[in-house]
Amino acid sequence: MAQQIVDAVHAGIRLVGFSLAGEESFVAAPDLNVCFDVGRSPREIVNIDHVLLTHGHMDHAAGVAYYFAQRMFVDNAPGQLYAPEPLVGPLQRLLAVWADIDGHEPRAMIRAAWPDQMFELRRGLAVRPFRVNHACRRHDGVIVEALGYSVVDVRQKLKSEFNGWEAARLVEAKKRGVEITERVEMPLIAYCGDTAAGDFLGLEHVRRAKVLVLECTFIEPDHRSRARAGKHLHIDDLREIVPGLENERIVLTHLSRRTALSDAKRQLVKTVRPSDIDRIAFLMDAPRRRPRGGERRGTEAGEGRPHESGEAR
Repeated sequence: MAQQIVDAVHAGIRLVGFSLAGEESFVAAPDLNVCFDVGRSPREIVNIDHVLLTHGHMDHAAGVAYYFAQRMFVDNAPGQLYAPEPLVGPLQRLLAVWADIDGHEPRAMIRAAWPDQMFELRRGLAVRPFRVNHACRRHDGVIVEALGYSVVDVRQKLKSEFNGWEAARLVEAKKRGVEITERVEMPLIAYCGDTAAGDFLGLEHVRRAKVLVLECTFIEPDHRSRARAGKHLHIDDLREIVPGLENERIVLTHLSRRTALSDAKRQLVKTVRPSDIDRIAFLMDAPRRRPRGGERRGTEAGEGRPHESGEAR
């Protein structure tokens, strides 16, 4: 069966994506102009201006050069990609090497993201990076800690002590230098990428985001050791994690090909509390937008085969 991109609305937020451990993972929120990871850079993300890269494993980052090249091909402005700081240099070198192969270096804006250092995407929309419990090792031995990202709606709200004041009185107070508003942050999506459990799940902008995108790679009871070794989540971890989360919707990604989606759904019902089951869904258990392949790289030999090392990604 052809791999298919899903398109669904969770807690009022549209998500378009695909996620299969070791093969490809990306989740786009088109209405927010944000994509988490790039997978192999399908056409659905080419017009999205902001990419938040969690780590450098191939199934999450393989499409970086293609993303920038396709934006240049359709005459879009360079996209902005944020990544853990140790990956910025290697990603820039990747584009330079691609220029040696292709003859053109795509225009790109690659920026470092740091844990707990918020940055703005546009007025009223910002990102809070946070450290998760996963890492990848560069060829030079440097360990790169993975990041998660929360996309946050930022607004100025009238302070409660000024409620009921007439407009003219508020204007006069503001002219005198009185701070009549306060900053209010509402986390919309928290995306954790690949990760084992960790303290980051207690961060307010993670546990209270409208939508939490959380990996759940392993399901079978005898795969707990695989989950621990690769710093991934096993479905049994949800038994302890979910009760502490206040998200309207929890979307599970990165399921291993070893497990059928139908089996994973049955095990989920057995694992979490009945009161929580209605707010949890697997990303891939949603309406399909289009098949992967045919229209572009999907018919190439070997595509769609799992990496031998994919379970550790």
